[in-house]
Amino acid sequence: MDISGKLSLHLPTQTGEGKNGTWQKSGFVIETSNDKYPKKVCFTTWGDLIPQTQDFQPGEEVKVFFDVDSREYQGKWYSDIKAWKVERLVAGTMNNAAVNQTNSAPKNETNTTTTTVVGNFNVTPEDDLPF
Repeated sequence: MDISGKLSLHLPTQTGEGKNGTWQKSGFVIETSNDKYPKKVCFTTWGDLIPQTQDFQPGEEVKVFFDVDSREYQGKWYSDIKAWKVERLVAGTMNNAAVNQTNSAPKNETNTTTTTVVGNFNVTPEDDLPF
């Protein structure tokens, strides 16, 4: 799953000892911007991903790829949103570049197929699947 929003804050890094050795855990909060009522979402990061997420500054637009995990402890359930990839969003740069390349390409007179750019994918009427 993924979600986009503005980075609000970094949480402090926590460390500890487990049966598999030393662990590090940190987190960050983003605020969604494409909802009528923006929501704040707190993500957890582990190990090698911590320094990568610290490179992002509060106020930057990011896209977070995550998994949701729930577990039971003494009759109560706890949920965790674990980020496994974070990308910086550059408003429209990639999409505009793809559209400009498609529109400026010379047209082949024998090929009359219309290509439409959807996101980062070129879609033709014969092949409407993006892969």
